[in-house]
Amino acid sequence: MDNIAYFKEQFDRLDSPDALSGLRQSSMNSFSNLGIPTTRNEEWKYTRISSLFNREYLINNTTAITAADIDTIALPAHATANVIVFINGIFSNEFSAIRSAGLSLCPLEEAASNEYKSIVSKHLNHSSQYLKDGINALNTAFIHGGIFLHVHKNKVIDQPVYIYNITDARNGHVLSQPRSLVYVGQQAQVNFTEIYHTLGTAESLTSQVMEMVVEQDAIVEYYKIQNEGKAASQVSTTHIRQVGKSLVNTVTITLDGGIVRNNLHAIMEAEHTEAHMYGLYFPDGTTHIDNHTIVDNAVPHCLSNEFYKGIMDGQSTGVFNGKIFVRKDAQKINAFQSNKNVLLSDNASVNTKPQLEIYADDVKCSHGCTVGSIDEESLFYLQSRGIPRKEAMALLLQGYATDILEKIKLEPVRTYVEELIAKRLLVETV
Repeated sequence: MDNIAYFKEQFDRLDSPDALSGLRQSSMNSFSNLGIPTTRNEEWKYTRISSLFNREYLINNTTAITAADIDTIALPAHATANVIVFINGIFSNEFSAIRSAGLSLCPLEEAASNEYKSIVSKHLNHSSQYLKDGINALNTAFIHGGIFLHVHKNKVIDQPVYIYNITDARNGHVLSQPRSLVYVGQQAQVNFTEIYHTLGTAESLTSQVMEMVVEQDAIVEYYKIQNEGKAASQVSTTHIRQVGKSLVNTVTITLDGGIVRNNLHAIMEAEHTEAHMYGLYFPDGTTHIDNHTIVDNAVPHCLSNEFYKGIMDGQSTGVFNGKIFVRKDAQKINAFQSNKNVLLSDNASVNTKPQLEIYADDVKCSHGCTVGSIDEESLFYLQSRGIPRKEAMALLLQGYATDILEKIKLEPVRTYVEELIAKRLLVETV
C-alpha cells in the first residue's frame, strides 16, 4: 500500500464530526493531490523526506506517560511556568497547567465553535497559502487534540509558556501531528519555549504546525529547542502573522535528530512591524537539518533581520533556504539576511540559498552566506598559550555561537541551551 492510500485509510477510520470536519476533509483531498514532496519539488530539493512516510505509523495513539517522564525533560522553572504538553500529538490536560491570569487555553475543536469562532475561521490553516505540500495538508487533515491559546489584550505574561512535544515510541513507530493556533492580543507580551522529546527506540516523526497571530503593539519572544535522537525526525512549522504593528523575536536551536525540517514564516501585514529571526544548528553523525524561512513584506515601513549560523560535524548535512518577499506597494522596507557556516569535517556539507524577491523600488535589502572551516590562526594562538587543541576548538565554537545564544532573553532557557552545547563540546560552560 502506498503512503497516500495508507493515510486515506487511516483518515477514513476517524469518527469525530465537529466544526473542523469540513477543513479536515478538504485538507485530505489536498494531500491526495499533492502527496509527499520529493526532491523534484524545488522547496525540498536538498531534503529527502519521502522515505520517512514509507512505514505504518501509530496515529493519534494514546499512551501511558507518567509525571516522572515529564520530570526528566522539564525546563528550568517548570513548576512556575505555564505548561502545555502534547503526547503523540494530542494535547494532555493532565500534565498541562495555565498559571497566568492573562492566558486562556481550550481545545481547538471547541474554539472553532465558541466565542473564538471568528478568529479560528479567519486564521486557522493560513500556513497552507505558503506551504503547498502534502505534509502541511496531512497535519490539517488529522487535526485532533489541538489547542487554541489566547493571550489577552493588555496583559504582560510574566511566566513563560513552555510547550512540550512528547512522543512515546516505546511500542512502535509513531507519527505525531501537534496543531496549535495562538492569538496574541493588543499590547500583550509573552514568551514561548518549545521543546521535543521522544521516549523509546522505535522511529518517530513529528509533523507540527503552530500558527500565531500577533495584534497591535504586542511583543512575542519565541524559542524552539530541538535535541532528539537519530531515530526521531521532525517537520516543524511556525507561521507567524503580524496583523498589527508588533515585535516578534524568534530563536531556533537545532542540535540533533534524524531529519529535521524547520519552516519559519514572518508574514508582516501591518506598517512598522518588526521581526528578528535567529538560528543555530549544530548537527553531527548523519543528522540532516533543513531551515526554510520566509519573510513576506506585504505593506510599507517594515523591518526584518535574519541571522542563522551552522556548525557541521561528522557526516551531517545542512540546508538554509531563506526567502524575503517585498510586495509591489511595500516601500521603505529594511530587510537583512545572513547565513554563516563552519564545516568541522571533510564529510559534512551544507547547501545555502538566501533569496530576495523584490517588487518595490524604495527598499534596503541585503543577503549573504559563507561556508568555511575553523579559523586555524585563532586555533594556533590558543594552543600557543598552552590550551590543548580540543579545548581550544571548543572555546572557539562557543564564541562562534554566542551571538545567537545571547538573543535568548529568558535567562534560565539560555543557560539550559548553553549547557547542552557545552556538554556537546565536552567542556564546562564558562
